[in-house]
This record gives sequence, structure tokens and C-alpha cells, in this order.
Amino acid sequence: MSLGPLASLNGFVPFPASNPWNTNIANAPVDPNSANLIDYIGANVTLHPDFGAGLYAGQTMGIPYQVEAGTQAKVPVKLTAYPSESDPGPMPIPSGALIEGYPHPGNGDRHVLVLDQGGCWLYELYQGYDKSGNWSAGSSAIWDMTINEQRPYTWTSADAAGLPIFPGLVRYDEVAAGVIKHAFRFTVPTTREAFTPPASHWASSVTDPNAPPMGMRLRLKAGFDISGFSPANQAILTALKQYGMILADNGSAIYITGMPDNNWNNDDLGNLKTITASNFDVVLMSQIYTPSNVPAGPSPKVVSFTANPGTVSAGQPVTLTWNVTNAIYNIISPQVGPVRGTSIVVTPAKTTTYHLYSTNQYGRKIAQVMVTVQ
Repeated sequence: MSLGPLASLNGFVPFPASNPWNTNIANAPVDPNSANLIDYIGANVTLHPDFGAGLYAGQTMGIPYQVEAGTQAKVPVKLTAYPSESDPGPMPIPSGALIEGYPHPGNGDRHVLVLDQGGCWLYELYQGYDKSGNWSAGSSAIWDMTINEQRPYTWTSADAAGLPIFPGLVRYDEVAAGVIKHAFRFTVPTTREAFTPPASHWASSVTDPNAPPMGMRLRLKAGFDISGFSPANQAILTALKQYGMILADNGSAIYITGMPDNNWNNDDLGNLKTITASNFDVVLMSQIYTPSNVPAGPSPKVVSFTANPGTVSAGQPVTLTWNVTNAIYNIISPQVGPVRGTSIVVTPAKTTTYHLYSTNQYGRKIAQVMVTVQ
């Protein structure tokens, strides 16, 4: 990955090839309720690229991101709306990081996406605010891009469906290269009080079985003729045939999310609006989870979390060691952030209580250890 705002990933695809975002579903069966789900959305509703060049009402169009080096300093993030379902900091988000809607973010979703080039982590904020480098967010999520991480069932993320945002963006570097190997993120006005994998969260009280659940995937029909579209749009439409688009939030009807980039040709992107929901099928949903059948299971077990030595002078190294079973990912706060392996060295400047957050699909366990600085 290159470094900087809206940097090219140079062919890097986040998450393993087996990840749902990266799975080719061109030959997957059609869901038996596909027609009713499409009708609920509106068969004549047109596809809309929710990204482009320039400004609309003073804001950029799309969700921005930036790539930071592994040396970028990590800072705390104050969590305001969904702290119990969020991942704590610190996070390598610099002051001045791009906020959705920049240069005038307003009161929208204000997503902030930062990729860590050194550690291959993805940090995402919803309702991100930057006050001279002091960050706050309504919710946050940290994603290990080397594994198939998922949120605990019924937890949100920086997106309503509990999904990562970045892997679902239409990116200019991929379109320019002519090949896109992942699904896209999209929205509809009304969703069901339900989710289907890979989603983990619903954001609705509607119980109609024909309303689309979060995580539902649409696929452009194989027979839809894309030959009359530009090469850039053909790259997008080919991806919609091969990988589809995954329902991630409530919003306008079949708006697909991309990155802002002044290289986009807005008039050309507008040609995508000739495509209607009736040109899509719903890919078979093997499981649909509602409040009555959410999966349950054991949360991680923290066998031990220790500091050696437990008392030091300021600036002396301390080794934090943990033994955890049944966890998908681990985070240590403050100062450290997400970790792999079983130990890490810290150098506290003052007496500090370190918290270990161990998370899997069923929940989270928290352990703590204090290091005394004399």
C-alpha cells in the first residue's frame, strides 16, 4: 500500500481470499425469496453511485480513507454512543485525518477510515470528531486484515450492519486497473430486524420477512449486457456480477459506496443510473438471524494477563504477557492497541493499569494488570 490520503493499495486486497467480501459468488444459488425482496426495495429503483469527483453541497462525495505507516503515533479515542460495542483505542489516527464529507463534514455519518500499512490493521470510526488531535467517535471498530475477523453477534461496528466499511468501497485505483475482486457496500431505505452473515447487527424494528436483512447480497444478473458501458463502468458492473454488493446500512435505495476522487468522471458514473433493482438477484441466504435465534456460545477465556516486572522506574521496559483461548482478536489499552502473539513490551511513564480486551463472535472478556512506576 502507498501512504497518504486516498492512497493506492497497488493491488493489495484486504482480508483473506476466503473472506465474504472477496468471495466470487457468480455461481451461487438465488435466494427463493429474491423476487419479494427486490419488490420490497422497489424493482424500478435505479442504481446510484454514491461517490464521485468534486463537491456536492460543499462536501466531497464518498467515504475517504488514508494509509498510515506503522510508525504513526496511536492516540486515545473517546467513545460516545456505543462504547460497549466498540473497540477501544489507541488508534493511529493523525490530527487532520479525512472525515467523510470533508472539507465540511457536517452532521452526517462522519466516517473515518485508517489503514495501518505496517501492521495490516484497519481502524474505522462512526461520527468521528477531531479537536486538535483529540479524537472522539460514536462507535469504532478495529479489523485485522490478515484474518476473517467478525464482530460479536448483535454488535455494531462503524457501520450499521457490523461490517467493515473499507473493503466495500468502489476505489478509483481498482477501476483504473480494470479489475475489482471484491463486493461493494450498499444501502436501502428500510431494512429488517435481522441480519445474515457476514453482518452481525440490525438497525430496524421492521419484522416483514420480505424486508431485506443486513448482510443481504445482491448480484447483477449474468445476462445483463454491459457492453455498451465505458471500460470504467464495465469494471464496476463485472464486479457486481462476480462479487455483488452487501447491504450495510439504512440509506437511499441501492446507493453503492465508493471513495471520493477527482479522477472520477461524474457524467460517466451517471450512466450506472440506468440499471434498476430488477436487474439484480438476491444471493441465497443460508441463515437469517432475528432476535429469536441469535447464536450463543462461549466468550473468550483469559487464562492470565501479567506484567513483568510489576514495578519499574519511569521509562523502563515491562513485558505484558497474556494467555487467552477462544479469541478472534485482542486489544490492549491504553498505549498499545491491537496485538498478535502472546506478549509485548511497554515503557510506562507513570503508574498504569493495562486492560486486555479479548473478543470473539459471542462476546468479550476484559482482564487488567497494573504496572507501578516509582
